[in-house]
Amino acid sequence: MTENNKCLSFGPLPAWCASLQASLTAMAEALRHSTHPWAGGSAVFLPEDFGYVPGEMATAAIQRAIDAAGEAGGTVRLRSGDYRSGTLKMRSHVRLEICAGARLLASTDLRDYPEMHARRLTVQDTSMGMHQSLIYAEGCENISLCGAGVIDGQGSPRNFPGDETAQGTPGRPFLLRVIDCRRVHVSGLTLKNAACWMQNYLNCDEVLLEGLTVRNHANYNNDGMDIDGCRDVVIGHCRVSSGDDALCFKGASQRPLDRVLVEDCDFYSACNAVKVGTDTQGDFRNVLIRRCRIGGLAEDPSGLKHPCADSGVSLEMVDGGALENFWLTDLHIARAWSPFFFRLEDRGRVKPGDPKPGIGTLRRILISHIRGEANGPRGSYLLGIPEKPMEDIAFEDVQLLQYPWEGPAPDSRQYPDLKGVYPDAHMIDTIGPAPAYALWARHAHGVTLKDYQAIPQGTDARPAFLDEGR
Repeated sequence: MTENNKCLSFGPLPAWCASLQASLTAMAEALRHSTHPWAGGSAVFLPEDFGYVPGEMATAAIQRAIDAAGEAGGTVRLRSGDYRSGTLKMRSHVRLEICAGARLLASTDLRDYPEMHARRLTVQDTSMGMHQSLIYAEGCENISLCGAGVIDGQGSPRNFPGDETAQGTPGRPFLLRVIDCRRVHVSGLTLKNAACWMQNYLNCDEVLLEGLTVRNHANYNNDGMDIDGCRDVVIGHCRVSSGDDALCFKGASQRPLDRVLVEDCDFYSACNAVKVGTDTQGDFRNVLIRRCRIGGLAEDPSGLKHPCADSGVSLEMVDGGALENFWLTDLHIARAWSPFFFRLEDRGRVKPGDPKPGIGTLRRILISHIRGEANGPRGSYLLGIPEKPMEDIAFEDVQLLQYPWEGPAPDSRQYPDLKGVYPDAHMIDTIGPAPAYALWARHAHGVTLKDYQAIPQGTDARPAFLDEGR
């Protein structure tokens, strides 16, 4: 292999890293000052004043309170005890508060979840058929869910059966869907046991998620947070434990995701802790994730999957969008079979009738100041395709302890380019682990490693690094 064909270089960071750090630091400071909590009228609306009788279904009474608050602006307050409900539709300028000692319990009768079809068709609608949720907001402005109480989706397979799937999930409602909204504030709550994804924010502006406790292990496809095509997003001091992806950025809205700050959070998953994909029809730009703890679970509370994360950080660009200007720093990664997995491919999933896009872009990603343990033994890898490599990726000050691979070193020639395979880090498992224990790169240009160490806790026959520029 000639020097020009190499993927990996070892040495100082390239110049673009400093400018990226400066721009994203400035972005974070601006977001912290411009993304505000809910602000609205002081009036309080109680479901009890709209016909709610404790012990009965609360859907109609809570909805009447929301509608009244929407007219005047104010807070709908669940004060104490259990409120059992089907779908609730939010309105602009309304705050739904679940107080300490109160629980909003999702009905276990699917008939209480009428299908809510978004007015603007997206890839998510046509691919996933996701039309049912406990709380639904579309086209709203200045809305909030808050409080020290609990929202419980009661989403176990006994209540909402269904197989794990990468396609449609009919019969398993989301807990929260927020579509085409502006100024969204969700804070303080404990969110648990959705039948499918916990919370989905799609094409929203000014989203503030703070102080949330998310425990989503009731069923399959139990994502923790899904941010799709949103702009000016701040996620802080949240604790997420999920059976599927913990924090997931998507592009099914076909709108750009831009200006995102994630800080001081925990993201633990039995799948991917922090992920972009797989729907990546939109662009992803200017994302800073800092001071977070990510990886696998100490144990799987659901018994449906496994405790380890498939990956710590997965960037999976397969549907034509561009991903650039990402900085992930000061992370602790534990119990991830692959601490890092980056994939560029040409799946090109679109809405029916839309043309297939060209190959996407994955570039200008800086990973710095990473520590962790109990990872591996699969190893981290960057896998592009011959037609278009990923480019400009830098790792600085990485030190990860991991379990060793106890078999012989695999031959990388056994690994095809894996086109058409669903892009998660386990895509190579039927062949073997990554053919290098620290980092394997194929079809990638300008990957810089400065002080990158993966330390097997035992003997591993593989090389630390494998460079397949091709």
